[in-house]
Amino acid sequence: MATVSIRDVRKAFGSTEVLHGVSVDVADGEFVILVGPSGCGKSTLLRMIAGLENITRGAIAIGERVVNNVAPKERDIAMVFQNYALYPHMTVRENMAFSLMLAKAPKEVIEAKVGRAADILGLAPYLARYPRQLSGGQRQRVAMGRAIVRDPQVFLFDEPLSNLDAKLRVQMRAEIKDLHQRLGTTTVYVTHDQIEAMTMADKIVVMNGGNVEQFGAPLELYDRPVNLFVAGFIGSPAMNFVRGQVEGEVFRSGAVALPLPPGLRGAAMAGRPVVYGIRPEHWRLDGQGIAATVQVVEPTGSETQVICTLSDARMLGETRMICAFRERITERPGQELRISPDPAVVHLFDEASGARLN
Repeated sequence: MATVSIRDVRKAFGSTEVLHGVSVDVADGEFVILVGPSGCGKSTLLRMIAGLENITRGAIAIGERVVNNVAPKERDIAMVFQNYALYPHMTVRENMAFSLMLAKAPKEVIEAKVGRAADILGLAPYLARYPRQLSGGQRQRVAMGRAIVRDPQVFLFDEPLSNLDAKLRVQMRAEIKDLHQRLGTTTVYVTHDQIEAMTMADKIVVMNGGNVEQFGAPLELYDRPVNLFVAGFIGSPAMNFVRGQVEGEVFRSGAVALPLPPGLRGAAMAGRPVVYGIRPEHWRLDGQGIAATVQVVEPTGSETQVICTLSDARMLGETRMICAFRERITERPGQELRISPDPAVVHLFDEASGARLN
């Protein structure tokens, strides 16, 4: 196992710079996920760690060794791709053993390592089968097994679950997390799915436009997002945002007045354009609260999501508010609910810079 140190890394394709000085430290044995929208640079960064893309500026170190000019095969990493990349004419056993055969490892070592990986991944009954005889989840396990047998210092995963159906993705998330807990190998994992990131990672790197917006533990990002982008990207359904300003001891947007977070000095921010952020689950039903007109009711069983409007409140990017309640909701579209936010978990953001203010 090893650390991965990324220092002021930049990447340009011609005159277009796609990574603008990324710095991230991955501790030994840590599971770190790079997450962000399409085109944010996360896969490019992963390919630079793997040696599949050259580094324009900066440095990447695996352990104590800077690997900028080290060939991929000499970096002691193993990569699992989105499309499995299995050899169709080879059996599961042969696919998993292939890298060891190229390295001319002794036959008994190959058998031992393939057998161990097959036992860990539940592939022992399928070693004689070909990829075409396997399900999508089984093929992904073979790709993971091929990485495990190499016993690398670092695992790299490039959106490995994106080709699987929803139910299988949930199952494979748990299997990959369990695998990491058993092996303890340093892992860098790329996904565009923030639910994957929240449920699997020790640390998350949120990227946007070639920059790191925030790096930290999943619940740290959820509870204390540094800016509007992270607040809106992490969480499903996403955080609600309302534009307005502080007036006295309340936030006001049109005719809607909402309580400020505890301890916030409203007088110091009076008249300042701000964005009020509140997550769907932080609204509560309150007969004395503000009026909300129901638009859509979505019962999920464990909770009920309600899409509603708040008078003439100025929403940021959306025109409607999403609320999530544990209670059963009997109101129908067009009817009125009375709701209140929990001020203890409200966020205020500067409208111009997007930075969190509390």
